[in-house]
Amino acid sequence: MELQDTVSDLLSHKSGELRSIAPGETVYEAVELMAQNEIGALLVIAADTLLGIVSERDYARKIILKGRSSKDTLVEDIMMSPPVSVTPRHTVSECMRIMTAEKLRHLPVVENDRAVGIVSIGDLVNWTIRKQEETIHQLHHYIAGNYPG
Repeated sequence: MELQDTVSDLLSHKSGELRSIAPGETVYEAVELMAQNEIGALLVIAADTLLGIVSERDYARKIILKGRSSKDTLVEDIMMSPPVSVTPRHTVSECMRIMTAEKLRHLPVVENDRAVGIVSIGDLVNWTIRKQEETIHQLHHYIAGNYPG
């Protein structure tokens, strides 16, 4: 099933504020912010410019497993930079292919060189499920013969 709905469509239904952190903040502060907002990644932004992305996966692999201190390590030391990103015009299907190929769970959305959102694999899966449910509902009505007249 190819979903031609765009990231813009998805973002218009997504609630919540875009969360970010400065590159000079500590990894501890980043993890704390992710926990407070129940999210798995933060955009790393300075002077309105997207520099990277930092995720719980980065914390686990680059801090915990290496025995580093999250209070002594800066976000810029572990962030993914430059980040793989998409535009609001990318389709849901394109995003899923990018995430699968790049082994990512979060994609920043950039327009006119500014971060305008972020989509997670969960966002894309939920969108796909909702669209499949809508299609099933429409087909059910068609098959059941709910014809006018």
